[in-house]
Amino acid sequence: MQKIRKAVIPAAGLGTRVLPATKAMPKEMLPIVDKPAIQYIVEEAVAAGIEQILIITGRGKGIMEDHFDRAPELEAALNGNPAKAKMLEDCLGIANLADIFFLRQKETKGLGHAILKARPFTGDEPFVVLYGDDVIMGEDPVAAQLCRAYEQYGKPCVGIKQVSREAIRKYSSLKVDPLQDNLYRVTDMIEKPAPGQEMSLYSILGRCLLTPEIYDILENAQPGAGGEIQLTDAMAVIARNGGMTGVDFTGKRYDMGAKLGVMQAQVETALRHPEIGEEFKAYLKELVRTL
Repeated sequence: MQKIRKAVIPAAGLGTRVLPATKAMPKEMLPIVDKPAIQYIVEEAVAAGIEQILIITGRGKGIMEDHFDRAPELEAALNGNPAKAKMLEDCLGIANLADIFFLRQKETKGLGHAILKARPFTGDEPFVVLYGDDVIMGEDPVAAQLCRAYEQYGKPCVGIKQVSREAIRKYSSLKVDPLQDNLYRVTDMIEKPAPGQEMSLYSILGRCLLTPEIYDILENAQPGAGGEIQLTDAMAVIARNGGMTGVDFTGKRYDMGAKLGVMQAQVETALRHPEIGEEFKAYLKELVRTL
């Protein structure tokens, strides 16, 4: 079985659900305490053994490239000051996480269109897709959970969770059959189902592992929901023909494209933070008493 070495992070969306914060700053750079959302996603990929990462960006998102680059002036200011040694270590660590490449999606024609742009990068290798909207916290990286399922069953994989009937209208609905433990065989799916079209309450949430066959399907794909090239429509072709593996993953997902998701990520991560966790918990307890 071919080792998964590459990952693709689509991050070209406009972030309209969190305006006006995203008017000039990409939603992927919204901070979760002291790190931007995109860094958590890159760190997940690296923790899963990924060596090369392609981030697909759009106009006005060059700040992401700067974040993962070296910063000589900042490093020089921190260097030599023992009190700032940890800050210097953190800054250097960001630049050395992995081999990170950037590609601009010049037209926002949907997630499927963005993934198609990654073809020269992934070539004939399987690869993980980590959605730029979705930060997933947990001890076992979801990307690693998908890689293990791929090694076990040899089929493309999707990270899935059960969602409410209301929420599934915004996501996708999958036809699933149990395999073992938290693994399922996925044989069909539909993007943004209308009432009555749901196949189950399982939906793809932020992660998938794809094989090169996806590209020929995307090349011939017609616009779907929202008039965009939908990745789900292409994955549905694979699911119907050879099946995919659904991984009901462990981990807490935060939707960084929604205001509530951003605040949940902020608060819950702050409570776990080694520097401010205890003090923040005391603050919250005091605040709750006034509500």
